[in-house]
Amino acid sequence: MDRIELRGLRVLGTHGVLAEEQDRAQPFEVDVDLVADLAAAGASDELADTIDYGGLAEAVARVVEDEHYALLERMAERIAETARSDPRVTAVTVTVRKLRPPVPVDLGSAAVTITRP
Repeated sequence: MDRIELRGLRVLGTHGVLAEEQDRAQPFEVDVDLVADLAAAGASDELADTIDYGGLAEAVARVVEDEHYALLERMAERIAETARSDPRVTAVTVTVRKLRPPVPVDLGSAAVTITRP
C-alpha cells in the first residue's frame, strides 16, 4: 500500500507528568506515516484525490499546541485519531518525541511510537 510521510514536525506544547511541564511549553517532534491508496492522485494529479499533507500537518500541530496530556502515549493516540479522520487512511503510525525530557541524565529525546489500523 502507498504511504504519505511527515517527518520532523516541531511544535511547542505543554505535556508531561511534572507540574513544570504542564505550565511551560517545551518542544516536541512528531512523525506521521499514513497508509492509503494514492493511485487516484497519481493518475489525476489533483489534490482532491489525495490526503493533503499540509492540512494534516496543521491538524497535528493543533493537537500538540492546544491539547494537554500527561503521557506521550495519549498525545500519540490523539494524533493518530486526527490522522484517521480521513476515511481513505487505512493505517497510521505516529512517533512523538519529547526533545527536552526532564531526566537526570544526558538524554537527547524520549519517544513513543504507535501504529493503528
